[in-house]
Amino acid sequence: MGAHSCLLAVALLLVVAFAGKSSAQLSTNFYSKSCPKLLTTVRSAVKSAVSRERRMAASLLRLHFHDCFVNGCDGSILLDDTPTFTGEQTARPNNRSVRGFEVIDDIKSKVEKVCPGIVSCADILAIAARDSTVLVKGPNWKVRLGRRDSKTASLAAANSGVIPPPTATLNELITRFQARGLSAKDMVALSGSHTIGQARCVTTNINSNFARTRQERCPSAANSGDDRLAPLDVKTAAFFDNKYYKNLVKQKGLLHSDQILFDGGSADSLVRSYSKNPKAFAADFAAAMIKMGNIDPLTGSQGEIRKKCGRPNSSS
Repeated sequence: MGAHSCLLAVALLLVVAFAGKSSAQLSTNFYSKSCPKLLTTVRSAVKSAVSRERRMAASLLRLHFHDCFVNGCDGSILLDDTPTFTGEQTARPNNRSVRGFEVIDDIKSKVEKVCPGIVSCADILAIAARDSTVLVKGPNWKVRLGRRDSKTASLAAANSGVIPPPTATLNELITRFQARGLSAKDMVALSGSHTIGQARCVTTNINSNFARTRQERCPSAANSGDDRLAPLDVKTAAFFDNKYYKNLVKQKGLLHSDQILFDGGSADSLVRSYSKNPKAFAADFAAAMIKMGNIDPLTGSQGEIRKKCGRPNSSS
């Protein structure tokens, strides 16, 4: 092959590589022309859901997190089980834990009325997570859009340990977040989402002195009230703020995987910083949410735009 041919081949490879990269890019104005009413439609529906139940804000945020950590932000967690298919909803990190599916279904039906067949469930989930955060006084950010929906889900992947359990050590948390392209700083910032919401008592593993103040809410005997709920933030569980980090500094983290962030390890300085600087936490949280939303999206001709979030189009 001559020099000219080699240069041409290299140029073509670069063009192909660039095209592939550009097709995978998400955009904040992806639906600006195809569905201009999208953001206001989602915001209105999320506002209604959160006004009915404040806890739903945390549930929608967590649903987005659990979706993205398993094979990327592709809406796979939304797929319901059928007699011939078992998805991710009954996986160990999700079973009797993740919630808010009916809210996403409601939002999808409203979006379908204003622009049918255009917006993916994965994107709706990403927008709903942002809107939920803002509604409980948390930071705002521009959601990058253009994800498509997966046609299937993986129970095995959801059970593989990619979603850190409440018992995770600091090193395990850092490693599992890094495996998804998120830094230790991102992990500490995203953990701050626990400033809202509640945990089942069965998942708690807390400081012994702090535990004595929580006995009435979380019984110590095994299986005696495991499904009762305790607020993850003992001070302001209904509002998105930096009190979560203040609690950790005071050894009042509800989950083991919370308190381990401030336990003499490498994350201590950042936790202390966020406890004193709410603006820094808000900015870092928003940046980390954008990064998390970029995890392995399906774009271009990959996947599909589901008509209903709970099932692939082939079964509609």
